Amino acid sequence: MTTMKKILAAGCAALLLLPLAAQAERADALKPLKVDFNDIHVDNVTQHTIATGNVVITRGTMVLKSDRAEVVESPEGFRTFILTASPGKLATFRQKRDGGPDLWAEGHAQRIEYDERADLVKLMSNAMIRQLEGQKVTQQMEQTFISYDSRKEVLLGRNDAGGADNVGKGRGSITFEPRRTAPAPAAPAAGARAGSSSSATPAPAAPAAGAGAGKQ
Repeated sequence: MTTMKKILAAGCAALLLLPLAAQAERADALKPLKVDFNDIHVDNVTQHTIATGNVVITRGTMVLKSDRAEVVESPEGFRTFILTASPGKLATFRQKRDGGPDLWAEGHAQRIEYDERADLVKLMSNAMIRQLEGQKVTQQMEQTFISYDSRKEVLLGRNDAGGADNVGKGRGSITFEPRRTAPAPAAPAAGARAGSSSSATPAPAAPAAGAGAGKQ
């Protein structure tokens, strides 16, 4: 696991820059893209797709969910995803991370933008992102705006939904769970037993050679 590279704070702007434990699952980039929806409009000329109604986008271990999703594909084959939640709801994402069999990153926001070319996720308004090892949360960040650069292993948090730095307009938080465990208790010294041997009654000394013989 990489150690924290930088944490920068700019007043109340809650600007945080820090490494993530591992990159997103690299194999996902070449997996088929599946979209579940209630309604959809696909323009094969502009490579622009708009899906609405309980949208679920799946590609490998990556799962994106929202009420509305736009997917735009570049001529080179890279996609940009824009997820928008209805008022009072949240869009979500979850993806496995490289570096272990059960490492995950997940988050939510009212709007999520994912740039496939740059491996960059932006979470806007009521944003949260966290890392998990299985079910255990190892790191969690909450802020108005969060940018997650998987390739560079960097998180950026700001207090404006558009990513601006507005001093005095709000604060965020981040929690790091301890990685170290408590040391095991020291093993008792070799030969140590319950009760001290010094408290035992000493055995009588053996008689000297010739002791007890009668006088001539």
